[in-house]
Amino acid sequence: MGSKKIRISRVLFSLLFVAVLSCKEKLVDVNTAVASTKKGHPSLVLTAQGVKAIRANLGTIPIFDKTLAIIQKELDVEIEKGFDVPTPKDYSGGYTHETHKKNYILMQKAGALYQILNNDKYAKFVKAMLFEYAKKYPTWPVHPKTRSYARGKVFWQCLNDSNWLVYTSQAYDCIYNFLTEKERYTLETNLFRPFADYISKENPQFFNRVHNHATWGNAAVGMIALAMDDDELLKRALNGVEVDNFNPNEKDNDGGYIRKKGQEIGFFANVDEPFSPDGYFTEGPYYQRYASYPFLIFAQALENKKPDYKVFQFKNGVLIKSVNALLNLSNINGDFFLLNDAQKGMSYYNSSLIATVNIGYHFGGNNPELLSIAKKQDRVTLDDAGLAVALGIKAGKEKPFVKKSIELSDGAKGDEGAVGILRSKELELVYKYTAHGLSHGHYDKLSYALFENGEEVVQDYGMGRFVNIEQKGGGNYLKENKTWAKQTIAHNTITQNQQSQFKGKYDIGSQYHADKYIFSVDNDSIQVASAKTDNAYPGTKLHRTMAVINDSNFVKPYVLDIMRVNSEKSNQYDLPFYYLGHIMQTNFKYSKLKIPQVLGKSHGYQHLYKEANAISKGGNIKLNWLLNNKFYSYTAVTTNNDEIIFARIGANDPEYNLRTDPGLILRKKNTSDALFVSTIESHGTYSPVSELAVNAYSNIKDVSVVFNSNEYTAVKIQTISNKTSLFIVSNKKGSKTQKHSLKISDKAYKWEGPYSYININ
Repeated sequence: MGSKKIRISRVLFSLLFVAVLSCKEKLVDVNTAVASTKKGHPSLVLTAQGVKAIRANLGTIPIFDKTLAIIQKELDVEIEKGFDVPTPKDYSGGYTHETHKKNYILMQKAGALYQILNNDKYAKFVKAMLFEYAKKYPTWPVHPKTRSYARGKVFWQCLNDSNWLVYTSQAYDCIYNFLTEKERYTLETNLFRPFADYISKENPQFFNRVHNHATWGNAAVGMIALAMDDDELLKRALNGVEVDNFNPNEKDNDGGYIRKKGQEIGFFANVDEPFSPDGYFTEGPYYQRYASYPFLIFAQALENKKPDYKVFQFKNGVLIKSVNALLNLSNINGDFFLLNDAQKGMSYYNSSLIATVNIGYHFGGNNPELLSIAKKQDRVTLDDAGLAVALGIKAGKEKPFVKKSIELSDGAKGDEGAVGILRSKELELVYKYTAHGLSHGHYDKLSYALFENGEEVVQDYGMGRFVNIEQKGGGNYLKENKTWAKQTIAHNTITQNQQSQFKGKYDIGSQYHADKYIFSVDNDSIQVASAKTDNAYPGTKLHRTMAVINDSNFVKPYVLDIMRVNSEKSNQYDLPFYYLGHIMQTNFKYSKLKIPQVLGKSHGYQHLYKEANAISKGGNIKLNWLLNNKFYSYTAVTTNNDEIIFARIGANDPEYNLRTDPGLILRKKNTSDALFVSTIESHGTYSPVSELAVNAYSNIKDVSVVFNSNEYTAVKIQTISNKTSLFIVSNKKGSKTQKHSLKISDKAYKWEGPYSYININ
């Protein structure tokens, strides 16, 4: 193994040495490159001055040199193999889709290598591929797959065509001066302008939106406009396409309305509306990760080529803020939290986040904390921003990116709810009280997920999709994304009368947001996030308060959850708890069904099996389970006749599109007002080597509600060693300076602020 590593290292070193030597032998060409920028190229993400600086530093900037050597090795193999430009026919994951995707990535990399190494073979590779596209593109009809509301020509949707143009425009910019004027005319006439026209003028339902799709389209047209110095196309990218024949009732297949004439459209509208002043992207971190590339790469190109737009100053620098916001929306391991449509496992190691971090550093004041993320990513972009990061790391400027508890507002003005993240030691609680999240939103106001050491403990399901896996619906969204993943019962929040919040309808849900109430994280011993919503169900008010409590009577911090429901009429309320792991023990008897029953017919219930149930006689129920060799316990307060349902995902799923994860549902029937109170503890470990279980049982003896009114709720927590604490929250007065007094069992309590946590003994 050791000798193999040495051989690999020697290969990479040799490649790098050849690259550096090549540059030294042709240093006279640096002046030519600088002169070429006077003609405007390269000028998007690589600039002539940047190329000069990169060449001057090659061999002395380890992270950049390593990235360059890896990419050069990859490209040399691909050039030797040759390329294919097949007639489009496949969905995501299919041969034609993946080949065209590979092509645009290779062209972008080859363009950068041509500039940095000054080696014509990389320019020739890009040129040959572009001319093959220029020959074939005019002959291709609209893509034969019909699922998309805006079909592309190269790909099944205009979104992926836009991906192609964003990357390819960078390659074209890099080899622009390698081409003759006649060659450029051919490419621009036969390929680039028709391509830009198709995704904009011919598909305004795609281009004229406020959505990550439109962002890619705007950036694609804008990038090629800058590469071609085409002001008309640039105006189109920034302001959208003027179309008179919009149908105000026309929808795209995601449920979003197309922008009508007179509404704000184009790139700046896509920056202004989806981003909150804190930099939170309303679609959630999974799609912020995806959209961050076109947002920031186009902004970088605008800043380099059209600095008068001051794009990085727009909306008080929100694009730079978005970089820090996005990184804060990842767990300890760098995986993004699952808010709205999201695939598990997506992290800041994704290639688009390399560019995001590099651009954020280069154009955002050289934040040294971003260098520590770049160092973990162990790669940089081969451009001016990547060089800046490489030089910063070389100089030892990096500082740890410290993820603290944070509340990120949602909505263009920051007044449409928020995401609250409570961090205490290894625990991370993600509490969602946001706006809907455009077409990728879920019907799950006041839901949460819990992580320990980066591992999910209480999960959000995420989305119903296997991205780019052709066997599963062509790699696209499965029907179960709408019938299960988006529905309220799929999340850890209240479902009323077995119907999703907002009736599961986009038209309704997109009108409303939850409201922030408390976010208090100044005290490491207790951190609290509280929010409300009055619109999820007509005539029903929901108020959830969540606390992460670091109490010396516990080995680790624990979670306290208080969900209050007030309604004008009697209803059935279900509160699911999607724990992950294997049940060890419960403190209540349950009946396991011989044949699991399907829980319902719609709103996600059709995908849940009822495997066992119990009827509570009041008091606490306790669920103890094992996950990744750690013990956890859930303790919930119940009232007489509450039903406890052991559920499992996977009913009415003939193609096995859903994960068969477990859940526990606490159900209260025929009541207008309801109070759900529970705790979650992480408290022990198991070693399969020593076969020893340590602290396998809950530390909580009893949880009880000792006071509950419209004004206050008080919960008492007693440990097995009879240590008692009391948590009191004001349900109506959330001011930090408000003074309160409350008598509970003939004892008076006084405090300042919206809540109090008291160790009684």
